[in-house]
Amino acid sequence: MIKVLVIDDDRDMCLLLKKFLERNNFEVTDFISGKKALSWYEENMPDIVLCDLRLEDMSGLEILQKMKSTNPALPFLIITGYSDVRSAVEIMRHGAYDYITKPLFPDEILVTIKQALANGEDVKHQPAKTTTVRVKENADTAAADIEFMHEDYVVGPSQAFQQILKQVKLVAPTNYSVIIYGETGSGKEAVANEIHRHSKRSKEPFIAIDCGALSKELAASELFGHEKGSFTGALNQKTGSFELANGGTIFLDEVANLSYDIQVSLLRVVQERKMRRVGGTKDIELDVRIIVASNEKLWNATQEGKFREDLYHRFNEFSIEIPPLRDRKEDIMHFASYFLRVTNKELEKNVSGFSPEAVYALNNYVWHGNLRELRNVVKRAVLLSDGNTIELKSLPFEITNYEKINEFIPAQPVRNNNVLEGAAPEGQTVAKHPVKSGNLNLKSASIDAEYETILEALKQVNFNKSKAAKLMKIDRKTLYNKIKEYQLLNNK
Repeated sequence: MIKVLVIDDDRDMCLLLKKFLERNNFEVTDFISGKKALSWYEENMPDIVLCDLRLEDMSGLEILQKMKSTNPALPFLIITGYSDVRSAVEIMRHGAYDYITKPLFPDEILVTIKQALANGEDVKHQPAKTTTVRVKENADTAAADIEFMHEDYVVGPSQAFQQILKQVKLVAPTNYSVIIYGETGSGKEAVANEIHRHSKRSKEPFIAIDCGALSKELAASELFGHEKGSFTGALNQKTGSFELANGGTIFLDEVANLSYDIQVSLLRVVQERKMRRVGGTKDIELDVRIIVASNEKLWNATQEGKFREDLYHRFNEFSIEIPPLRDRKEDIMHFASYFLRVTNKELEKNVSGFSPEAVYALNNYVWHGNLRELRNVVKRAVLLSDGNTIELKSLPFEITNYEKINEFIPAQPVRNNNVLEGAAPEGQTVAKHPVKSGNLNLKSASIDAEYETILEALKQVNFNKSKAAKLMKIDRKTLYNKIKEYQLLNNK
């Protein structure tokens, strides 16, 4: 029986997940304390972990890092609210498989757990988070409208991306090292694969490594391999990612996360095209094209002492910058339609498209998680849809009410000492609801005040609806009904 570890400081959430997963033949252990969960984890090895992003005694990131240090292949899922999607996406850089947003839905949980478990089995037989990415051309589009298909996302025909395509075609036939800049989830790996696909190395391996998921202790072994007996636990010889990529292309995502020691070893590989396994005595000749990616400018990282300047200059033979999804509005529905097709097949549903209201909401939301966030939103909407189209009611509250919520956010962050203690984390904003000129309708004012109170409570607890209900001294059902009511009001 598959063992699941659930960590959430909301007792009701733990109980809900435990009962549901046990009904689906999982063995479940749950904790409301991160420290107690870690203590249990040291003596018990679960098959998968579901962990809340924010716990009272420690963060989900801390738990992830400690667990991954002993078991890099552990499938780890983050539970979060939509207000924390950006943080959840960042945690995926450190090895989390995916995130699940609250409120939780049974079918979504089961599908995500099964995918994470299947991915975990693949990782056990591969170095770190190594993948060979499939990239296809859409035969139904013109050459200028090439779609990049990378398992979970598609990059479409915006003018901004057409410029990237030109850069890809320019640099692909060369052996230049390339730096790809872009936010998490913006499609950096797909671009790297497209460079490989159009290069002279296209028939050789393309190996992708998520440097953010490599623990400091195992990074050298994962990249360069090791000899049997070279350190405790090295029971067999291991072939590293560079050796696997020999003759082809290696893609190092979030390369700035590599430690200084690994950067030194990497510099030798780049300069001499040779490497040595950990504990080895012989050099191995390499013929590998190196493409790296980062969500921060590597030059800035060199000035801050986080990245070697000589290594930066070796990589910076050519650079490509991918704009975030919010700057490519014309691409949003293109991606959404692709995710809809994929999810229909996955869930065996037949949702044909999006209502005009849903299209408007999707186009006007700021996608902090870029394509990955959009994918999850569409997957959930398809799951919730009971008709042939995705309606506004199937989209998350924070997306359908984004414009209204934005009205409450002041231009400058409010310091914590100006608001109630614990009201907002440092650097975040606190909602304000100014009285609109001419709006003196008492009923409307009452509704607006209630809306403001609920929104403020949700923001104070990072959109954890159970905690918000407790804060306002109402039950969860009342809060959910109020949220649905405001969604309906917003849709009129």
